[in-house]
Amino acid sequence: MTRLAAVLAPILLFLYGVLRLVDGRDGDHGPGLAWNVGHTLFFAAFMLLALLTLGLRRLVADGATPARQAVSTAATAVASFGIGCFLWVIAGDLFEAVPDLPDAVQLVGPLTFQLGTLVLMGQLVAVRRLPVWSPVLLVAGFVLIAVNLDLLPLAALVILGALAPLARPARPAVADASSRG
Repeated sequence: MTRLAAVLAPILLFLYGVLRLVDGRDGDHGPGLAWNVGHTLFFAAFMLLALLTLGLRRLVADGATPARQAVSTAATAVASFGIGCFLWVIAGDLFEAVPDLPDAVQLVGPLTFQLGTLVLMGQLVAVRRLPVWSPVLLVAGFVLIAVNLDLLPLAALVILGALAPLARPARPAVADASSRG
């Protein structure tokens, strides 16, 4: 599921970004077909990012030291909190009955998602399961979104590039030459 989520989540973010641009052509973002479909895709993207976060934790924890496992568990919890904040806000955008998230939590939530995800990806770089450029690209995608939400389609493509190594099948272990008879 990690491989699928690594591809589908950024694609859904891209589609949300495009629909957001379409919705805003009249100068206003608000309820309507593009808004509702876009936010539904945005919600689905974050559900996939939740699965991806759990998959990253599993990849880090596989054969890891207890200390690395503790860090990956904490990073997963931090990222999951941020994902929960995103889901709450998106649900509030779709349904009036959902109460607003407090402003401070709305500010901290995205940062916790980003921080937790970057720690997990950094741990995968440390154990050589991801290239070093992968989390760098992820940060670039996050920065693009922070600069201007209209850059979301471009940011989604950058994030897709960052997550692409996770979508590839795992390489089989190569036998050490000294272990061959």
